[in-house]
Amino acid sequence: MHPAILGLTTIVLGVGGCLAYFYLSNQFLDKVLFPASGPHAGRNINRANMIRPWLFLFPAIFALGLYLAYPVFETLRLSLTDRDEGGAFIGLANYSQMMSEPKFWEAMRNNMLWLVVVPAASTALGLLVAQLTDRIRWGNFAKSLIFMPMAISFVGAAVIWKLVYDARPEGTDQIGMLNALYIFFGGDMPQTWLTIPFWNNFFLMVVLVWIQTGFAMVILSAALRGIPEETIEAAIVDGANPFQIFFKIKVPQIMGTIVVVWTTITITVLKVFDIVFAMTNGQWETQVLANYMYDKLFRANDWGVGSAAAMVIMLLVTPILVWNVYNARKEMR
Repeated sequence: MHPAILGLTTIVLGVGGCLAYFYLSNQFLDKVLFPASGPHAGRNINRANMIRPWLFLFPAIFALGLYLAYPVFETLRLSLTDRDEGGAFIGLANYSQMMSEPKFWEAMRNNMLWLVVVPAASTALGLLVAQLTDRIRWGNFAKSLIFMPMAISFVGAAVIWKLVYDARPEGTDQIGMLNALYIFFGGDMPQTWLTIPFWNNFFLMVVLVWIQTGFAMVILSAALRGIPEETIEAAIVDGANPFQIFFKIKVPQIMGTIVVVWTTITITVLKVFDIVFAMTNGQWETQVLANYMYDKLFRANDWGVGSAAAMVIMLLVTPILVWNVYNARKEMR
């Protein structure tokens, strides 16, 4: 069958199936299960109205359970088994093996470094840009340019920045912007920036900061515009300078939004994989948890340790995710 026809058929069947489910389930509820007639008509109507929302939510809850909850339990099960022994239960042996490997601790250290640098830099730059672009004539155009990296995939961004860090042999023209500047300002020879341990982590982080600054800018710009003008005018009347207005009037009023942006970027950082995979593949001491998990699952073919690494990532992400949802709901109220 032609792919276009297959796609259209899938859409028709999917949409038609949903409509049929909602119509028939509603009919079954009102006509068969709790009919609005007879001596108990009032009670049946109340019961039907209590069940109806759950009936409509059931497909979404079922799909979420199938695609989110089931993989979590299956990953937990795999992390407690050994493939070489035919999937036999081995308790926490995979976790012990994982924690005995230097690469795991290297990944943990690098992830912690990413967690310290990237959310702070992205949020601070986003806040700074949001404040400055509101005061210039071409602010919306500048915002569009800064937000543009959000439309690029992590792999696409990694390819772009790999060109920025490119190094050609000494004496030849440098097409990498960083080496071109380095040589222009008196550097002795081109540097392979991504192979320099410790510092190469920061070169990778720049890519994610470049992407996430646009996201932070958009959210924080909306929050800044929501601040009542009266408070700012009152501060100006009282003689406050622009720095005092920004740090003592504006920032405290949008602190909840700043926390939401910070935690959202933190979750992204904990899951970072594409950038490291495309630029260094975890070499030269740039390993991170997601890349470590990928290595174990698909290269070493060790589902036990790979699943254990996945569980560690989930355990690290979950508290931040809960905190993020709590703050987002608090902001909405």
